[in-house]
Amino acid sequence: MRELILLRHAHAEPAAAGQPDLDRPLSPDGLAEAAAAGRWLAEQGLVPDRVLCSPARRARETLEAVLETIGYVEQRLEDRIYEATAGTLAELADAHREAERLLLVGHNPGLERLAALMHSGQSGDYRGMPPASVVVLKLPADASIEPGVATLSAFWWP
Repeated sequence: MRELILLRHAHAEPAAAGQPDLDRPLSPDGLAEAAAAGRWLAEQGLVPDRVLCSPARRARETLEAVLETIGYVEQRLEDRIYEATAGTLAELADAHREAERLLLVGHNPGLERLAALMHSGQSGDYRGMPPASVVVLKLPADASIEPGVATLSAFWWP
């Protein structure tokens, strides 16, 4: 079995006038949520082999707070995660099939739709992922990322 962990970025500040959405930082509450997500991952022994993270500042800051707790792991910024569909996220995860535990740090609605697609087989059957929430999906080691292939093993939020 291998695991795919989905982490939605924590609460971010609203965009200031003229500020690009990519540059929105985490709010003070978001920083605390991200740290809590890191603690939860560490407590569960869910340290990833590799991380793919959106280039958005709020996602990068979420990952930084998590890494402060779990320690350094291989990480890559992946431009395609920002505003990604469930299909794009599935392609990215499938391209990193050799990682036994892959963490994607990104945004909704893509993450919650990917979770629903992999678990129930339908991307419209999502229930929502609050900021800084974590979904852990288990799937066969040799399986492609496809509808209904995974089992939901954990869902946590601060």
